[in-house]
Amino acid sequence: MTVEEITNDPRQISGELRLKILGLYHQANAGHIGCSLSCIDLMIGVLFLNKDTNDTFILSKGHAAAALYACLNTLGEITDEELATFYLDGTTLPAHPAPRQYKGIPFATGSLGHGLPIATGIAHAAKVSGEDSISFALLSDGETNEGTTWEAANYAIANQLDNLIMIIDKNGLQGFGFTDKVLGETAAIEKWNAIGFETVAVDGHDILEVSRTIKELKSHKNGLPKAIIADTVKGKGVSYMENKLEWHYLPMNQDQYAQAILEVKERYLNEFTNA
Repeated sequence: MTVEEITNDPRQISGELRLKILGLYHQANAGHIGCSLSCIDLMIGVLFLNKDTNDTFILSKGHAAAALYACLNTLGEITDEELATFYLDGTTLPAHPAPRQYKGIPFATGSLGHGLPIATGIAHAAKVSGEDSISFALLSDGETNEGTTWEAANYAIANQLDNLIMIIDKNGLQGFGFTDKVLGETAAIEKWNAIGFETVAVDGHDILEVSRTIKELKSHKNGLPKAIIADTVKGKGVSYMENKLEWHYLPMNQDQYAQAILEVKERYLNEFTNA
């Protein structure tokens, strides 16, 4: 889809990518579905609408790999034949992203807390070399519990990396509970503003709001690294998965998969059935 088509009807691409994600997980009989559905609209806002050729995108929450693979497939970097090998022995598309031959996957991720440090280093290198580019990092809110995230954040502030845009997928759930009950609210806009980031909160499922916010922040050459706190819903688009911890882990059986496909088609693609 073109930028104009996405802008005119963002639900279309959101629905199509959700169907692709669900198909991948069903084929693999694998988990990590909920976290892919919570961040796919954020990826659309970056990869389809705002990422320029020299920009870099790091999926720090690597367990949402299927969402990234689905995007890169739609963008033409991953072929349909390669996508069909997801999770299989010998694949170039494992459960967590590995770079191999894909420009859209510059680093292996999945060990949480590493994505922001990598993106910060890329942003600093671009500053030193004089390159006009943006370094994007998509984090889970659980990653804001981790010391490496805060160390990288302070490094970005100290080095005035206004070419760094961190996006936090704030779905409120992490491995074993609600994020605010584990170590408190570490993905709060007040905290990131207080330490020196230019921080904006958005509806993480409003693709156009996400895109507008990125465009605005990219234009701010003010010496401040950027943070977008995106309020999202884990499992967004599938009613029985939404805001449910278990859908960080569970695979779908055939009936669950059929229901998920039906709901996404009805919610996003206006396809209804009497079945």
